[in-house]
Amino acid sequence: MILESLIIVVYTISLLLILLYALSQLNLLINYMAAKKRKDSSQLFDFSNPDEIPFVTIQLPVYNEMYVMERLLDNIALIEYPREKLEIQVLDDSTDETVLTTAKHVEKLRATGLDIKHICRTDRSGFKAGALKEGLKIAKGEFIAIFDADFLPKPNWLKQTIPYFKDEKIGVVQTRWGHINRNYSILTKIQAFALDAHFTLEQVGRNSKGHFINFNGTAGVWRKTCIIDAGNWEGDTLTEDLDLSYRAQLKNWKFKYLEDVETPAELPVVISAARSQQFRWNKGGAENFRKMMWRVLTAKNISFRTKIHGILHLLNSTMFLNVFLVAVLSIPMLYIKNEYAHLRFYFYFMSFFVMSTVIFFVCYWLMFKQIYGNGFKNFFSYVVLFFTFFSIAMGFSLHNSIAVIEGHLGKRSEFVRTPKFNISTLKDSWKGNKYLRKKISINVIFEGLLMLYFGFGLYSAFIVGDQGGDFGLFPFHLMLFTGFGFVFFKSLTSKA
Repeated sequence: MILESLIIVVYTISLLLILLYALSQLNLLINYMAAKKRKDSSQLFDFSNPDEIPFVTIQLPVYNEMYVMERLLDNIALIEYPREKLEIQVLDDSTDETVLTTAKHVEKLRATGLDIKHICRTDRSGFKAGALKEGLKIAKGEFIAIFDADFLPKPNWLKQTIPYFKDEKIGVVQTRWGHINRNYSILTKIQAFALDAHFTLEQVGRNSKGHFINFNGTAGVWRKTCIIDAGNWEGDTLTEDLDLSYRAQLKNWKFKYLEDVETPAELPVVISAARSQQFRWNKGGAENFRKMMWRVLTAKNISFRTKIHGILHLLNSTMFLNVFLVAVLSIPMLYIKNEYAHLRFYFYFMSFFVMSTVIFFVCYWLMFKQIYGNGFKNFFSYVVLFFTFFSIAMGFSLHNSIAVIEGHLGKRSEFVRTPKFNISTLKDSWKGNKYLRKKISINVIFEGLLMLYFGFGLYSAFIVGDQGGDFGLFPFHLMLFTGFGFVFFKSLTSKA
């Protein structure tokens, strides 16, 4: 009974933590709906007055971006801003032939009168954070706009964001990510679905109440003095953006999130690229929890509610570990339920935790209809997408749990950037991408075994008990079987 007791305890704690996270999402939804009813009363720079227009530096941190570099530079060159008050830094850490092609393209743009510099380091210490910090040393701008290589800001982007810095307490203005290849595949649809929820529910829900949010690494602008005051960029975590965001807000800098300003970007189209991105984000989140938890809890300048939301925010990625534990233990729990009749009340009570799924369903639907609108057809599309997303997200739970555990344990790893594809012009040519990993991770084998394990869970529903089976967990196991199967087979075909 010791093993059974241990399984029950771990299973229960994991479910409680998932419910707590769901309730925090519900609170953010309430904040979001309230924020949508309020008018923005922000002070703005008067761009009709040349004296009020500040100097801006655009930083483009890049590394081996053969497929999108030309598109990035040509797009940035279209930014509408007074030339005498704009400089562009191409922070190029590349180690391949793109160094030469980028240099030529930068020269071509400079010849048009654009103040653009090609900055190359002799080493990649600090990775992206190191490149940003290096560029900051010589940046002329009072404000620093940052774009990753796959982002395509619209020409009026600076005119939509810079005016908000009229308020001298604002340290960051962050915009919402758009997705130029949202409908390319199931994989891109579920990534867009998850990011849309983050950029509506979470960012607005937190920002509207003054809780901590994060600069998302790109498609935002920093006040240069805010970066320096917060301690500058540090490369000791894989999510340097989240790290600096918390340090800045602990220094009383305010962040402004603009839901209505969309910055289009490209989603990873191959599961190996999505895996590397997910690993970096989830491990970085755990690393930042380890780094920032006590600073947040002991801060005297923030409210108790902001502390709670901050801790839950830093623990976002840890939810994958809780989901993975619940999933793996759910099959033993099925047998325990039918073996020990005296635990029946416990299992009746535990069925209450289906509320977590209901809360997520409601929260995500309200976000979904903000983008796509109401109506039965959209609702039906949402239901299909919601369960597809949850299935595949659970299929990533082993991969992401490993990332989270490494982050919490302080195991260091190299910054692995996400390969870009320029899929709009190379629709069927992603297999030729030279930056894709060729080796299959050992984790993929375990994901295949987990697919079989949850297949056994489906079979178990028919054989447990003496009343013709127990199908309470059947939908859950079906989603897990489908999710791990999707991740396993896609990883094999794309060489994860």
